Amino acid sequence: MKNYNVPQYKRRGNKGRVSIDNPLMSLLLYIGVFTIGIALAGLIALKLYLVSLPPIKNLNTLKPNIVTTFCAGDGEVIKTFAAFTYSNVELSEVPEQLVKALIATEDKNFYKHEGYDLFGLARSMVANVLAGHVVQGASTITQQLSRILFLSNEKTFTRKIKELQVAAQIEKTISKDKILEMYLNNVYLGSGAYGVKGAAKIYFNKELRQLTLPEMALIAGLPQAPSVYSPFNNKELAKKRRNQVLLRMYKMKYIDKDTYEKAKESPIVLSSMPLMYATNKAPYFCDYVMKELQKLGFSEDEIVNGGLKVITTLDYKAQVKANEAILTNLKAWGMTKDKNQAAVFSFSPIDGRILVYAGGKDYTKSQYDRVSQSQRPSGSAFKPFIYTAAIEKGFSPNDMIDDLPVKLGNWTPRNYGNKYRGKIPIYTALMVSSNVCAARLMDEIGVRPVIQLARVMGITTPIPYDYTIALGSNSVKLFEMTRAFGVFANGGYKVEPYAIERVESSRGTILYEARKARTSKVLNINTAATMTAIMKTVITSGTGRAANIGKPAAGKTGTTDDSKDAYFIGFTPDVTTGVWVGNDDNSQMGGITGGTIPAKIWHDVMLVATQQYGNSDFEYPEVVLNPFKASSVSVIPQGVEAQKAEDEEKAKQEENSKKEDSAKITPPMPPIIKPFPLKSDTITTPIKKEAQTIEVPIQRVEQHNPANNFAPIPTSSAPIGQ
Repeated sequence: MKNYNVPQYKRRGNKGRVSIDNPLMSLLLYIGVFTIGIALAGLIALKLYLVSLPPIKNLNTLKPNIVTTFCAGDGEVIKTFAAFTYSNVELSEVPEQLVKALIATEDKNFYKHEGYDLFGLARSMVANVLAGHVVQGASTITQQLSRILFLSNEKTFTRKIKELQVAAQIEKTISKDKILEMYLNNVYLGSGAYGVKGAAKIYFNKELRQLTLPEMALIAGLPQAPSVYSPFNNKELAKKRRNQVLLRMYKMKYIDKDTYEKAKESPIVLSSMPLMYATNKAPYFCDYVMKELQKLGFSEDEIVNGGLKVITTLDYKAQVKANEAILTNLKAWGMTKDKNQAAVFSFSPIDGRILVYAGGKDYTKSQYDRVSQSQRPSGSAFKPFIYTAAIEKGFSPNDMIDDLPVKLGNWTPRNYGNKYRGKIPIYTALMVSSNVCAARLMDEIGVRPVIQLARVMGITTPIPYDYTIALGSNSVKLFEMTRAFGVFANGGYKVEPYAIERVESSRGTILYEARKARTSKVLNINTAATMTAIMKTVITSGTGRAANIGKPAAGKTGTTDDSKDAYFIGFTPDVTTGVWVGNDDNSQMGGITGGTIPAKIWHDVMLVATQQYGNSDFEYPEVVLNPFKASSVSVIPQGVEAQKAEDEEKAKQEENSKKEDSAKITPPMPPIIKPFPLKSDTITTPIKKEAQTIEVPIQRVEQHNPANNFAPIPTSSAPIGQ
C-alpha cells in the first residue's frame, strides 16, 4: 500500500541524482529560477544602459550652492547649511590613513567598481528584506557624491535609479582620485562641518596633518548619521562608531593589531571651543527646529542637503536682545564662569509661535539646552498653581489668611528671614511670596488638586505627592513652566508652542505648512483674570518690581533653597516669557533671587518682544483687589531669638512685681486663633500648641526676598528645594 503522506523519489543513473515528483516543489523551483533569471536580465540591461551614458560637462568646476536655510519670521537668515565656507583641500593634503578609513567604512571596493555595485545593491536589498528594516546600505562613494551635487534626498526608487545614472556619468568624466577629493570636500560631517578639513577644525581644532588615527576614524564614521554620531551630541556613541571604523581598517589590513588595540582605547578629546562654520545666529533654537523637522518626517540628510527653505516663528530682534541680556546681566552680577548659566523662552500665548529660545549663554562652550532638556526645582514660581487651585475652589483674592508659623505633620515651612505679617489678603500673600501662606492654602485645598491643575496646564515632569511642592521642591522644565503661564494670558486656554511656519523645497514647493495651533480650555476665564490681577501686583508692588516694563504685565518670581535656582516667568496679553538662572553644577548663587537677574533679563527681552503690540491690556472681567498696606510686620522669634525674648519678658514681669508690691502678674495667654474656613472675609489658620509664639514689638516691613527657606521633612534624605 502506498503512503500518500510521504513524497516519492526515484533514482536516475548511477550518480545517485534525485528528482522531485511533488508538483508544488517543482512549481516553486521553476518560479525561483525564473525570478533569478529576470533579476539577472534586469541587472544586465541596467548595466548596459549605465555603460552607454555620456560624461558630465564642466564637472571639475562645479560648486554646489547653499543647500538648506533657516529663516526667522521676518525673513532674517538665522542658519545656513553651506559647503565651501572654507578653502578646499586637495587629495594629496589628506592623510593616507583618513582616506583609508573612509574607504573602509563607506566603500571598500571604491577603486574596483565603475561608480556603482549592482551585486552589492542586490545583496543589501535581500538583507534588508530579511531583517525587516535597513541593516545594509548600498551607496558607493560615487553615488553619495552624485546625490550631494545633483539630487534631492527623497527616498524613492526613482531617485535611486537617477543616483546610479549620475554615478556612472561621474565615473566617465573624472578620475577616481578626483571623485574621492570632491567627496572629501563636500560630504556633511555634522555640527556645521562640510568636508574633512572643516570637521578637523570643528571637532578637534586641528589641521588635517595634525589628526591622530583615532581622530581620523571618528571623522570617517560620521557620514552615515552625522548628528547621531557627533561627539558633541553623544561621546559614547561616537566612540563606539569610531571603534567600528578602526575594526574595519584592521580587517582590511590597513592597520596592524597592535595599532588597532591602542587606537580603540584612546579617549576622545574635543576642541574646547568648536568653530561653527555654518551661519547660526540662534543655535539652541535651530537645534530645536531640527528636532521638529525630524518629527515631521524629514531625515537629517534631507534637511542638510535637500535645499530646503525653513521659515520659522523666531522674532529675530527679540532673540538678539535675549542673547545680549543674558551675557550683560550675568556679567553685571559677577556670574562670568562657564557654570553660571541662564536660559530664556518666549512664545505667543495666543497662537503658539516660539519667539525667543536661548538654552544657555554660550553655545560654543555648551550645547546643552536648558529650556527643554534641563529639569530644575521651580521654587516660588510654582506657587501660582496653588493659588489658582484655591481660586478654582471658590477662594477670593481678598480673603484674609494668617501669615504666621504653621506645622504640617513633620514639616515646618518658614518665611524668608523669619518675617511674618499677621493677617493679609490672599493676593498680598502671593505678591510678597509668603511661604507659610502657600503651605496653608495647600493644606486646605489638598495636594492632589494642585498636581492635577499643574498637569492640565502643561507640567509633565514628575510631581511628588508632597506638601513641599507648595514651595517648588519639584523639578520642572522652563519650556513647560512658560507654556503653563501662557494659560493665564490667554483666558484659560493652553496653546502648544511651535517653531516651524513653513517648509519649502528648493523649487519653492510648499512641503509643510503649520496648521492652527492646538488649544485646549483648562481654566475658567474668571480664574485666569483673577490670577492675572494678582500677579500684576508682583511686578508693580511685590518681589518682581525689577521686571516692570511700563505696560500691563503680570508674573511671578521664584527662588529655591539657598538660591540654587532663580526664575522670573511673566506675560503680557501677547507674549509669555520665562527666564531661569543657575549654576550647571547646582551650586549656590549667593544672593541671586528671581527678583534680581531673572527679572532684569525678562525686562530687557520683553521691551523688545512686546514693542509691536503697544500697551495693550488684558481683555478680562474686572477684578477688584481691596487696598491693603502691609506696613508692619510681627516677627515671630525662633531659636536663640525666642529664648532672648522670653528672658526679656520674665525680667519685665519681675520689675512689675516689685512695683505692685506682691501682686502676681500672669503672663499674657497666646491669642485664640479660629479654625481655617473654606470661604470667609477673614481667614485664619489654627496653630498647634507646640507652635505657640511670643509677640514682640511691631517692626517695619523690609523688602521681601522670595527665596524658599524651609525646613526639610525628617523622613526625607534629600534637602527640600534643591
